[in-house]
This record gives sequence, C-alpha cells and structure tokens, in this order.
Amino acid sequence: MFTRTKNDCTMSVDFENGYIESIRLYGKEIINGKTPLFSVGMRDEAGNMEVFTAYDAKKCDVSICGEDVSAVYSGFDKDVKIYISVCGECLAEWYIKVENNTGKLVEWVKYPDIALKPLKKNGGDASVLCTYNEGAICDDIEQRQRSWFRHREQEYPSFGSHWIFPNMISSQFQCYLAGDCGLYIGVHDAERGVKGISFFPDNGNVIMQQKIFTGIDAGEDFNCEYPIVFDTFKGTWHKGAEIYRQWFENNLPSNVKKIKDNPNIPEWYKDSPLVLTYCVRGMHDMDEMSPNALFPYENALPYIDEIAGRVDSRLLVLLMHWEGTAPWAPPYVWPPYGGEEMFNRFADKLHQKNHLLGVYCSGFSWTIKSNLVDDYDDGGRYEKENLSDAMCAAPDGSVNLSKICTGQRSGYDICVASSPGRKILDEAYQPLFESSVDYVQILDQNHGGGQYLCHSKKHGHPSAPGKWMTASMRELLDGWNCRGMGKLFGCESAAAEPFIGNLLFSDNRFELNWHFGQPVPVYQYIYHEYLRNFQGNQCSNTLIVEDTMCARVAYSFAAGDCMTLVLLADGRLMTNWSNHDFNNLPDKEKTLLFVSNLTKFYKEKAKPYLYDGRMIEPLDFKTDYMTVHLGHYNNAETTLPLIYSSAWEKDGERVQIFVNHTDSDITVELSGKSVTVKALDAQIIKL
Repeated sequence: MFTRTKNDCTMSVDFENGYIESIRLYGKEIINGKTPLFSVGMRDEAGNMEVFTAYDAKKCDVSICGEDVSAVYSGFDKDVKIYISVCGECLAEWYIKVENNTGKLVEWVKYPDIALKPLKKNGGDASVLCTYNEGAICDDIEQRQRSWFRHREQEYPSFGSHWIFPNMISSQFQCYLAGDCGLYIGVHDAERGVKGISFFPDNGNVIMQQKIFTGIDAGEDFNCEYPIVFDTFKGTWHKGAEIYRQWFENNLPSNVKKIKDNPNIPEWYKDSPLVLTYCVRGMHDMDEMSPNALFPYENALPYIDEIAGRVDSRLLVLLMHWEGTAPWAPPYVWPPYGGEEMFNRFADKLHQKNHLLGVYCSGFSWTIKSNLVDDYDDGGRYEKENLSDAMCAAPDGSVNLSKICTGQRSGYDICVASSPGRKILDEAYQPLFESSVDYVQILDQNHGGGQYLCHSKKHGHPSAPGKWMTASMRELLDGWNCRGMGKLFGCESAAAEPFIGNLLFSDNRFELNWHFGQPVPVYQYIYHEYLRNFQGNQCSNTLIVEDTMCARVAYSFAAGDCMTLVLLADGRLMTNWSNHDFNNLPDKEKTLLFVSNLTKFYKEKAKPYLYDGRMIEPLDFKTDYMTVHLGHYNNAETTLPLIYSSAWEKDGERVQIFVNHTDSDITVELSGKSVTVKALDAQIIKL
C-alpha cells in the first residue's frame, strides 16, 4: 500500500491490486468502494472496441522514491504495458503512458477512476461541482440519470448533451464536495485536447470520470504529458474553482486577453445591451415555418422601440428563423428570408437607433432534408458532389446520420479538420462575414464551440479523437475572426476554454442545469475578466410551470451576463424559446420594470464590476427560498433563492451585489451588516 499525505489529507493506493483504497479529506473518508485504477479503450482495424483495466494485469512492478511512485502493469492478454506515476506538491499528480505493440488503436484512457460516497439525496452528504453548461452543483445523481443530461459514454456519432470537453464541459476540472471540504480533480492540459469529464452512479457509489482521448493512430504509443491533479481544499466550491483559475491564468490560450486589453472587444460590449430575441417564422422552435407578424422585419420596430424606451437600454436584436434556406438547417443560411434588401433596410434602421443586429446559425451539420420546410432537400447535391468525404466518420469508416437536432433536420456532421469540410463551411458563412450584422451565434448546436467526434482515415487527422480537434477548431475560428473583423461570434452554451478568444459573446445555457442540479456561476468565476455572455433564449429551460422569468434574469445579471428577453409575435414575452404552451407567460410589466431597474443599477453603480471585474467568493448570508416545479419531470421540484448575490473585485475594491427578483423588499444580514434590497431591484455594498 502506497500513501501520500498533504495538508492533513491522505491518499492510499493499492497499486498491486489496481485501485485507490482510501482518500481522507481532513479526517473524512470519501472512498466508498473499489474501481479499476485505469481503463483503456482499444480498437481493431474494423473499429471493434475492446476495454481492459488495471484488474486485467497479471503483473505490477512498483517503485517508490519518497512520496513519489511509479507502477508498470503488464501480463495482459495483449502486448501492452501501462505506466502510472504519481508525484507533485499537491495530493497527487497522475501521469499515464501506454506502450502499445499490438498494431491496434489506443483510442482513450480513463484514469484515475475513483468510487466515492453517495450524494446528499442518495443517502450521503456530498455533492459534485461540474462545469457542464457553465457550472452546476448536483446533489442527486439519480435525478441526473433521469434527466436529458444523464451520463452517456462519449462516442460517435456525437450527441448534443455529451459530457465532453471542449463542448458542453467548459473547463477541465470537477470537484467532489464533502461538507466543508472538497477534492479537486483537474486535467491540466495546456493544449486543451478532447476529454470526457463526467460522474455517474455505480453500485451506490459515485464514479468520477476523466476520459482522455489520445488523438493518435493505430499502433502508436500514448504518453500523456500533462497531469491529472488531485488537490484538496476547505470551504465552498469557489475554493476548488480557484485552484483551476490559477492554473488557467498561468496557461492562457494564445489569443486570450482580458477585456480591458483586448482590441477585438467592440465599444457596445460595455453597454451591456439587452438581448431581444425572436423568430420571424413560426412561434417556437418546432412550429410551422410560415411568416409571423414580425415579418417583414420592420414590423418588429414598434416593439423594439417600446422595450428600449421602457428599460432605457441599447438592444441587441437577435433573430431566429431568419434563414432564407430553412431554419436550423446548417450550414447554408444566406440569403436572409425575404431577401437582402429587406434585411439590410432593417439593419440600417436598427443602427440609426443605436441598436445592434444579430442572427442565430446552426453550426457544423450538413442538412440533407429539413423537417420544418418541406421543399428544402439537398440530398441530390450530397450524392452528386460526393460530400460524404467531408463528414465525420465512425471507427469502421461509415458515415452515420447526425444525432444533433433531429427534430429540425436530417443530415450529417461536418468534420472541420477535413479540407472539403472546411471549404463547405468557409463558403457557407462567407456572406455573414460580409453582412451588416454585428453579432453571429455561428455555432448554435456546437455547444462550447467544439467540433464533433470523427474517426475518418481519409481526412489527414489521427484516427482517435484528441487534441487535433481543438487545434483544427482554433485554426478555423482564427480565420473567421479575421474575415469577419468587427463582428463578434458566439456558440450555444458559453465558449469552452480553448475558444474564449474567438467566441466572445455566447448564449449561456445555465438554465439547463436545473434539470439535474443547481446552476452556479463557475464559468464567470474563472473567465469573466476575459469575456461576457448573455442569458440566452432559455431553450429547454425546465422551469416552465410558474413564472420564473425574473428569477432567471436575476441569476444572469448577478453572474455578470447580459439580460435576455424572448419576444412573441404579438409583443408578449415568451417563457423560453422551446416552450410550446402560451397559457402561462411571463408578466411583461413586471419583467420590464425589473430589467429597467437593473439597467439603471448597472449604469450607475455596478458597471465597473459586472463589465470586466473579477468574481470572488461572496460573503455568506441567509435568504429565503421559493419552491418551483420542474416541468419536464413528474412532481419534481427545486428551490430558488429570493436573493441572488455575487461578489467582485476591481482595482483593489471589493463589493457584493444583491439582486431581489420578488415583489417585496428584503433585508439580509451578513457580517453584522443589514442590507435592504428593494423589490425588483439590486443593491451593492463595499466589502
């Protein structure tokens, strides 16, 4: 048994038998069972997967030098050796190497897997901090597995809710929170290669998964040159996020600058415009695509004028279902529905009023057939031009239909690293780069800005997914930023870490986390000094039973994001973009009053902090909660605080902001201070 001790915490590993025996955080044991220390996924030439683990080794040679250790596993039923080493100044830095003499492909390694005690609502007292959709705390793993965002193994064809980095997972770490302390598990990879970072239940335990895609070809060895770090902390989730933030700031992506130093940030960014989004065809995401009352485009101007006047804010008008081809049927979007002349006339009028124009696009799929517009069918072109060579392929070389947004379209996923794939995308989106729009959510459906998994042997990239995917995306986005100079680009969910220098304004999808936990602003804690996002169209928000619009606005505003309203064609506000029930809509008068008050608060008091300040851990305070229902789950409930709060640092000053989304004044107590926050308003105090 090998044991390391750091900061009153210990880890004991039984290398010979291939598992972690114990992890004690300040005297508290968190290990709850045994699971193989590592697993390896290997494919043969036909694409068949075989998985073997530490338990399959017949021999393990261990070498210990002080508090460092190395172990060599051999004697498998294949000619493979696995090298594991543990070192570092923290509890552990783990390294792995696979010596492969089989001629097969080592596609991924998972290590070090650990089986931890149950979460709070599953018989334990713990929770998990993850960076899925910008950050969440989960204390009910069974609810997570019942949700749309349950754990699925990350594999081809890509699935929209895979827990994969850089994609729905924005940062390379997660934490196991055990009361007043926690275990930090961080993958400190400066090249930001592709990984599955997740957690899931197994025989009553919580398995914390780090799945590293190798990015190599068949027959090659894999040497993971960066560590997976185990570190420990006392306190809230902020302490775990701080460990990662320090690593990130010491290993910035090459094009990442703070907002204050970034010449690519437009002047309007500082205005924190209210995003007003709506469709010009249909009423919601899956509706019939006949034009609604907001088409022609100028029909929306009276509502735009009304809302801008009521809230005293600059607007970013963000159009949906504007494509002249078929909505949500990428990559071809141009010309706009109704033609360029009508579209440009609308853009000119917005700009004359000092507003901005943006459009949603739908990423890297290639649409054969639209399910929303019957006459959009590109199947003939796909066959004639042999476009399958541009698409993501399976391990056996086949090209399978995409699993992304299948209700809206049928098609395939484009591989960005293939020359024909990149040519398709560059040509399809070039008109946008030359257009009059100010903002393009160019990668809706590509959560976080990541590309989809591809195993093709024809594209010139390795057979296994890996760091080449991140590099190819960066190259593509760097080119788009140059060609669309002066415009901002974004993606669905906030930009994952390697792409934050390219995608500077995105549709933050924090509301998705209510499906399985509570949203927390991990993303803003780490990255807010470098970019801002907006509240988004709230697609798939599950809080649809009660009117929670003001609560969601409060969360977004306190986190430092720009507020967003979704407009119906008759001028009412929409609960969220994908909600098809119009019987329970937000209170428009109340919502506009709240947005107006927060806009004034931003301009007069909070701008220095919410624009480009550094988020810090807030002082603890007590607030009451409201109970709301999760509309997609029978009888499931969650709670929302009546006061949302965040703390910030700027130029040596520290403040805490409180946002009250209720109809009554609320007084909170913290550190001996009483703070009264008026109804539908915000307050700021110096710390």
